[in-house]
Amino acid sequence: MESKGKTILIADDEPDILEIVSYNLRNEGYTIHTAADGEEALEKARLHNPDLIILDVMMPRKTGMEVCRLLRMNPAFRGTLIIFLTALNDELSHLKGLEYGADDYISKPVSTKILVSKVNALFRRIHKEEDNNILVINDLTIDPVQFLVTFKGEQIILAKKEFELLYLLASKPGKVFLRNEILSQIWGNDVIVGDRTIDVHIRKVRQKLGIDCITTVKGVGYKFDLL
Repeated sequence: MESKGKTILIADDEPDILEIVSYNLRNEGYTIHTAADGEEALEKARLHNPDLIILDVMMPRKTGMEVCRLLRMNPAFRGTLIIFLTALNDELSHLKGLEYGADDYISKPVSTKILVSKVNALFRRIHKEEDNNILVINDLTIDPVQFLVTFKGEQIILAKKEFELLYLLASKPGKVFLRNEILSQIWGNDVIVGDRTIDVHIRKVRQKLGIDCITTVKGVGYKFDLL
């Protein structure tokens, strides 16, 4: 069961949302901690090291995006799942949240059924990823359990989605991954994102790696090819 031993931190400045979200996730068997603002969210995250953090975007004393950015800068939270709760329903806001390192977002008003479903789905996906093996391709090593990438002995810092994208492409060198295939496997069928999301993440991976290993197949997708 996905909830076994899993801890979730919920940060929102609306007490009613904290109460209802906490209640429903506790019923699923998760251990729950809560925070009422961004600063408290950072404190509770460092204290409890949760497996998943649910962040309201518009919080006092640091927004959810600020909290997400600060957490992703810390290697201890590079593999932590993060979901945004947001009343901002425009595509640009959602794209920005994903670029900050969120794994998913849920629009307000919150549907507890959708929230619980997405939380369970994220944990199922991570469980599958942890069963994968370390990839070693020439001088490049990709460890999916520790979320570590090294090239010629030097560690390369990637955000979580950047890491997942690199791992997917590198898992089958030479294979052309279609854009729809990448979206489905990295962001899931329940997350609505566009081609720009993939392009932004590919560009960041290329910049951080500093090596020519991801090829664009125009109008089709991407492939990994490290000679």
